[in-house]
Amino acid sequence: MPTDRILDVSGLWAGYGATPILQGVSMQVSRGEIVGVIGRNGVGKSTLMRCLMGLLQSWRGTIAFMDQDVTQLEADARARAGFGYIPQGRDVFPQMTVEENLQVGELIGGPDGKKLPELVYAYFPRLKERRRQIAGTMSGGEQQQLAIGRALIGNPSLMILDEPSEGIQPSIVQHICDALKSFRTELGTTIIIVEQNLDTILAVAQRCYIMEKGKITRSLAGEEVNEDNVRAQLLL
Repeated sequence: MPTDRILDVSGLWAGYGATPILQGVSMQVSRGEIVGVIGRNGVGKSTLMRCLMGLLQSWRGTIAFMDQDVTQLEADARARAGFGYIPQGRDVFPQMTVEENLQVGELIGGPDGKKLPELVYAYFPRLKERRRQIAGTMSGGEQQQLAIGRALIGNPSLMILDEPSEGIQPSIVQHICDALKSFRTELGTTIIIVEQNLDTILAVAQRCYIMEKGKITRSLAGEEVNEDNVRAQLLL
């Protein structure tokens, strides 16, 4: 029976070699939400994002996307189904131009096949100004905008961002936060964001999951992230 959940993760275990990192993670995300995943370094947040995207196969548990079991799908199949992924460190193609990077994003997109090149330039006008520039010569903030634009251009139903504010000046972080909120309100994009910067989480997330030692230990409303006991728990 269809629900308003776009993502339903149940009892997810995964790791590297014989070492478990995720230890029974369960979480749910509804359509049109912006959900944060927060926690100390090394608790498994990036591993969870890689597992959701299919870059790391789970050992057991299930991942349901739009009421379909995608647990065994490879990353490219998840991208075609409507996942968009912006990894930690941005990972643009450094020897290609801005425009060429975005064209790569057009090759894979959501199930409706709609592409959004003009919207990418509208949300990130700096990319349009520098569309013929080699991506590796751009600043970290510009590369992050490019990485987000490359994921957005395929019109994903679910966008997953891993530490998008890392190493970026505050003015560009604010611009990215504003863009993410616009994606949600104007395009209906659902967003999961991993962040160490609590100000970024407070700026965009409607609610958050806290991770500890490979498990989701708490769910809370976005504004609760600012409470002293939460900050103390995260040592931030």
